[in-house]
Amino acid sequence: MSDKQKKIFDNLSRRHLLGGMAALGGAALAGAELAGPALIGRARAKTPGTLVFGLSSYPPGIKPWENKGTASNTVKLQVFRGLLGYGPDGRLQPELAESWEIPDARTYIIKLRDNAYFHNGDPVTAEDVKVSLEAIAAEDSTAHLRSRFGIVESIEVFDPKTVKITLKEPQVTFIYLLASVHSHIVSAKELAKDPDNFVGAGPYRMVEVERGTRMELEAFDRYYKEGLPKTKNLRFDAYKDENLRVAALEAGDVDVIEYVPWQSMDAIGANEKLNLDVVDGPFMYLLFNTEAGPFTDPRLRQAVAYAVQRQDVIAAAFFGRGNLLGAMPIPKGSEFYEPKFEGHWKRDLEKAKALMAEAGYPNGFQATLLSTAQYGMHKDTAEVVQQNLADAGIQVKLNLPDWATRVSLGNRGQYDFAVMGSAGDFNDPDALTNFLDGSRGNSYVRSLGFADQEINALLAEGRQELDPAKRKAIYDRVHTRALELAPIVPINWRAQGYATQAHVSGFKNMPGFLTFYSGYTIENTAVE
Repeated sequence: MSDKQKKIFDNLSRRHLLGGMAALGGAALAGAELAGPALIGRARAKTPGTLVFGLSSYPPGIKPWENKGTASNTVKLQVFRGLLGYGPDGRLQPELAESWEIPDARTYIIKLRDNAYFHNGDPVTAEDVKVSLEAIAAEDSTAHLRSRFGIVESIEVFDPKTVKITLKEPQVTFIYLLASVHSHIVSAKELAKDPDNFVGAGPYRMVEVERGTRMELEAFDRYYKEGLPKTKNLRFDAYKDENLRVAALEAGDVDVIEYVPWQSMDAIGANEKLNLDVVDGPFMYLLFNTEAGPFTDPRLRQAVAYAVQRQDVIAAAFFGRGNLLGAMPIPKGSEFYEPKFEGHWKRDLEKAKALMAEAGYPNGFQATLLSTAQYGMHKDTAEVVQQNLADAGIQVKLNLPDWATRVSLGNRGQYDFAVMGSAGDFNDPDALTNFLDGSRGNSYVRSLGFADQEINALLAEGRQELDPAKRKAIYDRVHTRALELAPIVPINWRAQGYATQAHVSGFKNMPGFLTFYSGYTIENTAVE
């Protein structure tokens, strides 16, 4: 998409938006502001046939291939669908695809469903798949996965329902990109008429929007899964203020809320009229400037890892909600999780001081820790780390700008070490690549300048190996090497929660990193 087209799409008027949805049965939203005032009392949640979902913000847009945050992704999953997706248990499942084959790690053959239709009534075809995926990979694309799709060598249409994707090199984890919330398939015909119009094949169609506060959707009557969605009408109300979001749930104005505040989890869990669903999803960690300053020496990074009291972070920043993370972040539900690494890093001030002495700092050293005052969990984590490291003789100065400045400083490497919270793109250990592979360039989520040929080679080997047992052995080696070099220092799993009314069934907080994909389960959600 060109810059001109992007500008046009981002500045769609509300009138144009609603007119397009009426004519085409579900064009994407774009250019909206973040959440305005909450809507408590606007309408009761127990409207027959209606599910009301309380978002943590009003989506700034729902273009199918861009990443605009969790609230946006939740809405996108109702309007669009990709070739594959995830079931409530976090396992891959077919969506627009009926089946897939991977005869080798370079070749993916996708067979489409016969009963999948776009919201304009047209059947989903292999040509739609080809056009959509090629648009994601285009040089002028703003797609979140554009660089990742650069591995695609060709996309061939065998027949109207069969497509073959050939990669430039083996990559068994490419299958997860096809299941991403950022790789939806849209109507090629509508895209050809208007490159700013994205028509999807999701379970719901957009019918009305009140910009900044509310979106109303209705079930698509030609959705490819028989009997779904279970609720005829779906409404998203935006509650930027977390306390108002919880109050709306308690008052019965919404059926489901995302991002349950940690301080509210105990009360919601004890309320017999509500259900709380919490998983260990995102994680908090420290990253380092490995090009300049004290943390060019891995022994000092290890010293920090041993000096942090992780339980203090969980107590102060997350109201006791979360779990210790003393090794690389591989979710326990993953087949690649290895218990022997659990708790490798736990507080040991003697080890920390010995490593510092070995590195030439027997009396400690000074360092600046970058975080942000904009979000309490980041600020509180930084303050606890500062206190913990003082016990080992490491004097920490805090730099707590707003979030945008923190991201900018992180991308430029203007820090000694920094606090970060993130999650993998999927539950496969290849998700570690985003945090450990410095060849991907500078990013505020990775340690500046860290690049280890052994780790990079092992990650590449893991992406090419089809045998699960051999892949696990490879990632165990990655884990061992990462503990030795400490390119990042994990601190804790962050509890991520959804809450529902007791009369709501079918909604599921998906496991591990897929917690942010829980919008997949809205189609299974019923209001009794």
